[in-house]
Amino acid sequence: MILQSLNAYYERLAADATSGIALRGFSRQPVPFALEIDTHGTFSQVLDLRQEDAKKKVPRQLILPEPLKTSGSGFAANFIWDNTGYVLGIDAKGNPKRAAKSFLAFRNRLEEVCADLEDEGVAAVRAFLGHWEPETALNWPDWKDMAGRNLVFCLRGERGFIHDRPAVREAWLDYYETTTSAIRGQCLVTGKTGPIDPTHPKIQGVKDAQGTGAALVSFNANAFTSYGKDQNYNAPVSEEAAFNYTTALNELLRRDSRQKVQIGDATTVFWTERKTKSESLLPFIFSQNEDQGDLADLRRFLEAARDGKMPDELKNEATSRTYVLGLSPNAGRISVRFWHVDTVEGMWHKIGQHFADLKIVKRYENDPDYPPQWLLLKAAAKLEDIDNISPLLSGALMRSILTGAAYPAALLSAVVGRIRAEQKITYARAALIKACLVRNFRQRGQNQEVSVSLDEHSLNVAYRLGRLFAVLEKLQQEAIPNANSTISDRYFGSASATPRAVFPVLLRLAQHHAAKIKYGYTHRQRISDILEGIEIARGGFPAHLSLEDQGLFALGYFHQRAQLWTSQKTGTETHLNAAEEN
Repeated sequence: MILQSLNAYYERLAADATSGIALRGFSRQPVPFALEIDTHGTFSQVLDLRQEDAKKKVPRQLILPEPLKTSGSGFAANFIWDNTGYVLGIDAKGNPKRAAKSFLAFRNRLEEVCADLEDEGVAAVRAFLGHWEPETALNWPDWKDMAGRNLVFCLRGERGFIHDRPAVREAWLDYYETTTSAIRGQCLVTGKTGPIDPTHPKIQGVKDAQGTGAALVSFNANAFTSYGKDQNYNAPVSEEAAFNYTTALNELLRRDSRQKVQIGDATTVFWTERKTKSESLLPFIFSQNEDQGDLADLRRFLEAARDGKMPDELKNEATSRTYVLGLSPNAGRISVRFWHVDTVEGMWHKIGQHFADLKIVKRYENDPDYPPQWLLLKAAAKLEDIDNISPLLSGALMRSILTGAAYPAALLSAVVGRIRAEQKITYARAALIKACLVRNFRQRGQNQEVSVSLDEHSLNVAYRLGRLFAVLEKLQQEAIPNANSTISDRYFGSASATPRAVFPVLLRLAQHHAAKIKYGYTHRQRISDILEGIEIARGGFPAHLSLEDQGLFALGYFHQRAQLWTSQKTGTETHLNAAEEN
């Protein structure tokens, strides 16, 4: 299913002349430098093709003749481009004999492809290779940056590269057709009979995978041999389909791709079966770009989706299929972390439900309305470092968002654990706790609501205990403004887990704190109202709270803190105190 969808995506892009996708026999490769030569093959200069990206120089992406698979000798030179070991016969590996053999293989490949070709550009490259001395490169100013990296050729005084000359491309395609596999069979992707590819092209752009690329489909050991079939003949895919799916995937994984995001260890790509607006918008929902919430179109669509509506601009693409593929590195291979297929309408509905479940009162104005996934993962991570999150957990969260299923149980446990360890409830943590609880109750068919903001009428004991703790903390802060530590620093973890052992102590402290401030009556009244609800619901403080109840405790605390903060900002607290004084 994955390969079929990628194959169809390639065919869609290939039919669009503006897509820039590489056609059969070619592929996009990173090239940092070009060698400028004259028509006699005399070296002129090194051209730096690198581009500035985030204050770092990155290679330019060029469409080149497809890399040829390594032969048994290990010297499978590419046609008219390659790394310095092949093009110049020198690299940074300290093995001049191997570099000399690589250089010879490069010259031979040029002659194999262009034996009967009369082209000025090819003649110049032939001449350059014929009188080139490898040690000359050591004197170039850019050599340290060039060593071991890809090079292409261009003619002095002409625009473009020699590999792009029409005659050179035609010669390459004629040669490429002669390299097809001798083994024919039925392709698992297309169902057609044709040459079966024994080793598929490499996938590049997956974070932490091998720099030269890794395989999505690969059989490279005797243990994988089945019925005498080795390599990828075990899973027969035609050369055409193998080229199509790998080229499409490499296009999605490009460095500057707007359809790629990083989610934990999973490099994730999005696409739709036909060109849609959703194709470019969906990745921003999961992006690590902190400004994603400022995109006007995205905010408008998310507002509609959160309210359970389909934005008008997307209605004509509602039935189109959309695909999400998460890939993780695994030695020399790539493993599929998750794969999800849905309609555009279904995807937006589930994403809207996700953000509706997350919706909670803000503590600060700059808290995001639509917290992205990376922010949620940070909220559950030790020291709020996303690298401390298990890849399995990040993948499970992604699946929950895309399918509408309950969030992973480990997520609620991780967030509550971080709150207890750090005594800090951030906006993202509160939103995530609310979402986990809402999903859990919905999945179990429980008619239990979790409010967006303070619910003074809720009789849930854990929620009220959280509210009570927030009021007691506020009372202490007013009574002892410059205290070195608050009750939250000392008691939050135990209060949220074993309230019966802690709250009697805190209530006795509150009496002393209330006596120290002018308007202590306000806090006493709040405390009394909250305790009354606890008495009605259960008749006292519970000895222990379950994990879900600890989450409700944290929400009650967060809601009450937000209300107290808002009251203080708007002057409500001042008016209340003034009324009390009169």
